Amino acid sequence: MQRALVTGGAGFLGSHLCDRLLADGLQVIAMDNLLTGDLSNIEHLFANPNFKFIKYDVTEFIHVEGPIDYIFHFASPASPIDYLEFPIQTLKVGSLGTHKALGLAKAKNATFLLASTSECYGDPLVHPQKEDYWGNVNPVGPRGVYDEAKRFAEAMTMAYHRYHGVKTRIVRIFNTYGPRMRLRDGRALPAFFQQALTNEPVTVFGDGTQTRSFCFVSDLIDGIVRLSRSEEVLPVNIGNPHEITIREAAERVIKLCGSTSQVVCKPLPVDDPKVRQPDITKARKVLGWEPKVSLEDGLRMTLEYFKKAVAKQLAAKKNGK
Repeated sequence: MQRALVTGGAGFLGSHLCDRLLADGLQVIAMDNLLTGDLSNIEHLFANPNFKFIKYDVTEFIHVEGPIDYIFHFASPASPIDYLEFPIQTLKVGSLGTHKALGLAKAKNATFLLASTSECYGDPLVHPQKEDYWGNVNPVGPRGVYDEAKRFAEAMTMAYHRYHGVKTRIVRIFNTYGPRMRLRDGRALPAFFQQALTNEPVTVFGDGTQTRSFCFVSDLIDGIVRLSRSEEVLPVNIGNPHEITIREAAERVIKLCGSTSQVVCKPLPVDDPKVRQPDITKARKVLGWEPKVSLEDGLRMTLEYFKKAVAKQLAAKKNGK
């Protein structure tokens, strides 16, 4: 039985990846320091004999007994509210954490997959974004801590591949949504659902004409697993190329929730990308992958999760917690 280590395994994407790997017959070790991860995302796995959780900070030396076939490095704050609150931790996990995880991959002769991001493209001057675009990033802006941490992580990953011969893969993840996102994690769709379900004004930054491309989590995880089993070393975009404006996304959520909320505009954050759309030609060709879940279906499945999350939040407030 193959074994996989998932750093950041208690996070939104990491937990879904653990589910998929276990379903595929692997033994899975999830490692997380719970800075932004949550045990509730993986508690349903604790009774599975093929699953193990280790609370640990991957910026320290990583030791895992026994063989490891795959290391999926997903540890990092990943939403604007998180990496603005934890800027130094974000830089450390992208640099030191990636170094330690790659060192383990080298020692175990494991395939290493880096969870990188479309933020490597910054506020892009090329649209849609292809993997050979080098990006337009402000290294000293507030978002730079995340953008540059991931860009450094990609460089470190390629150095370990070229110098040490480590089997590496790099996925550039575009906007993803689905169950287990936190209500207040600073990303658009969780904020829209939380506000719409409580009939509060739905906040759109700028005039709402900036675009995003939203991929449902099961599609994303499928692309990542395919990439891990491929021979592709250079970065691959995984995301949904269906592009919509932020205002349209907000209006869709309001309608889906049957909400009385109205859209309100607030100033655009510094260096907020105006457009975001993946060119997935490479993923189609190399991995035979493309998203299957429509935005309409994905939002409907996500709604059920957020209904429960909002109800839990309201109950906690009522009980004074």
